[in-house]
Amino acid sequence: MSKSSLIALVTGANKGIGFEIARQLGKQGITVLIGARDERRGMEAELRLAGEGVDARFVHLDVTDQQSVEDAAVAIRGQFGRLDILVNNAGILVDEKPPSDYDIRSMVAVYETNVFGVFRTTKAMVPLLLASEQGRIVNMSSSLGSLTLNSDPNFELASFLMIGYNSSKAAVNALTVFYANDLRESAIKVNAADPGYCATALNAFTGMRTPEEGARTAVRLATLPADGPTGGFFSDAGSLPW
Repeated sequence: MSKSSLIALVTGANKGIGFEIARQLGKQGITVLIGARDERRGMEAELRLAGEGVDARFVHLDVTDQQSVEDAAVAIRGQFGRLDILVNNAGILVDEKPPSDYDIRSMVAVYETNVFGVFRTTKAMVPLLLASEQGRIVNMSSSLGSLTLNSDPNFELASFLMIGYNSSKAAVNALTVFYANDLRESAIKVNAADPGYCATALNAFTGMRTPEEGARTAVRLATLPADGPTGGFFSDAGSLPW
């Protein structure tokens, strides 16, 4: 299939890295569905991208709401009959502290979006991805979720003891592996992407990389050829350890 006929859904695409993923996919001629829970912000993102010549369409999608996710899947099936690319980008960070000081309610909130939201959305969209000739799933993760890296006291981000966020990304990595194994006999490829430490609202714009840079690996994984990898964890520099 040519890229101009592909349909991509990006969750949390109204700002930050998600918006840049949508922009970069759209610049390749891919129709981009802007998944956002806030209609005003979703429509603003659609209009901004449309002004750049991107075929962008807002889709109301709150990854923490089962009915919202199911409604989005029904709408996509009704309009397109399939989905070619799913980028699970929506994520939050809540009142992060070291484990000894962290509140269970904050962890529950983080997992509801970062983990259960990924599972909920993926499960709803897999039937649509199976209808594609080349389904791709990209889960936005982080090196902060790498157990191998965080076990190394010399890891440059070892001091970022954000137990809710970090462990949620480790869980996203696990979902990536299990979905890749489950779908290995299909054409769907499932991979996790580390965007690096990007300046976004999530971290009060303290990151050293731009959202444009952070989007690159996800876009590459979303457009992998048929002989590309599945069940992997990647950054711009290559493969990362779990």
